[in-house]
Parts: sequence; structure tokens; C-alpha cells
Amino acid sequence: MTPGQMTYDLRRLRLHGMIQRIPGTHRYQVSDLGFRVALFFTRVHARLLRPVLSELMPHSSPVDSTLRHAFDQLEHEINHRLEQEKLCA
Repeated sequence: MTPGQMTYDLRRLRLHGMIQRIPGTHRYQVSDLGFRVALFFTRVHARLLRPVLSELMPHSSPVDSTLRHAFDQLEHEINHRLEQEKLCA
């Protein structure tokens, strides 16, 4: 990461209220809002994304769930449309 990229990212985080600069220094600390946002995304990943994605992954054990069935139907329909439009190799 270049210094320019670091400056850009820090500025964006500061302007969105995720971090705040410690006065008189070149250091930052996570704000209360930034901590709550990080905690929210951590919980969403652990409780929602990880379990749902594990059902959808093809190498996972066979799960007879409605979500897996709907995803398989969607994938089949996409492949069918691609074949109709001759977009498949």
C-alpha cells in the first residue's frame, strides 16, 4: 500500500466517522461508531453469511435445504439462458 492509498483510506474512514485522529499526533483510534460497525459486520458474517454460504458451496456435504434447492434452480436457469443465447464456450 502506497502512502497515497493510506492517506486516502484514512481520510475516508475519518470522514465516515469510523476513526478519529488523536489530537497533536499522526495516530488514529477507532471511534464508538467504528467499533459498533465492526461488531455488526463480524456478527453478520458469523451468524448469517458463513452458515448460508456453507449450504451453497458445491463441496459441502449434501444438505436438503430450500436455499440449496433454490440456488441449484437459479444456476440451472442461468446455464439454460446462456445456452439459448449461445454465450457458452
